[in-house]
Amino acid sequence: MKVVHTSLSLLALFLSTAAIAADKAPAGKTVPANGWEATDGISAPESAYFDDETGYIYVSNVIGQPDQKDGKGTITKLSREGKVLESAWISGLNAPKGMRSRKGMLWVSDIDAVVSINPKAGIIMSTIQVPGAKFLNDVAVDAEGTVYVSDTVGGKIFRIADGKVETFAEGAELESPNGLLIHDGKLFVASWGSGLAADWSTKTLGRIYYFDLKTKQRAPFLTKPLGNLDGLEADGKGGFYVSDWKAGKVFTVSAKGETKQIFGGFKGAADIGFDPINGTLIVPRMGENIVSGFDVSHGGKQL
Repeated sequence: MKVVHTSLSLLALFLSTAAIAADKAPAGKTVPANGWEATDGISAPESAYFDDETGYIYVSNVIGQPDQKDGKGTITKLSREGKVLESAWISGLNAPKGMRSRKGMLWVSDIDAVVSINPKAGIIMSTIQVPGAKFLNDVAVDAEGTVYVSDTVGGKIFRIADGKVETFAEGAELESPNGLLIHDGKLFVASWGSGLAADWSTKTLGRIYYFDLKTKQRAPFLTKPLGNLDGLEADGKGGFYVSDWKAGKVFTVSAKGETKQIFGGFKGAADIGFDPINGTLIVPRMGENIVSGFDVSHGGKQL
């Protein structure tokens, strides 16, 4: 795969969805009956993350081109009820995507670097370059503060400890890794799919698998292909919520691997977040410039 071709096709993919949302919320769009919507400062939202340490929701906005260092990217800060508190809480990023916090530090992927932010002060603390990275996507952080970041185009997962970067896993068997989550001492991965082509189509759809963090042994969790998967969150019941970016859907996956669609009809269902206290699933609708919060405490509501 030639990276430049992938880059151009990726740009076309993102711009095609962004064009649909040029006026932000489409005419006649209403707030969902079982939740809320945020649009102020929201532009091509890639990731929504609820940080239980601060009690706020953070949304990464690509705004410009998803693979270029244009300094247009921002992070929006919301209350857990979906009220925009600061539309450009952090600015000057390039194309920020996945986020995760641990020990008072918020980690954000940004094309070929991982940025650390002090959420209480609202300032960038460091920028760690990831050599060889092509398209950094989601972020996970373990209990010790070690950071994991997926490179969907590069087919790698990097690990960052004490500022040092190393390759944790790589190869076609990763199936274009996207969503990451540390859960029960394992690194769970939601993949985009195998055989990634220049137009972001795949030979097979993605699924969920996991790594033992100590042995690096890989094992399947969801054996059947499900979709071009993006965000991954634990549901508190032994299963997960997972989004399919291309199909615009969100699924539940039970501890036994049973899948059920609970939402659909989105244009770019990106890296979802989850507030377990309020039972709110947070969906960044990348091609619509909208972030929606849905009450899933009783199983959610099909759109």
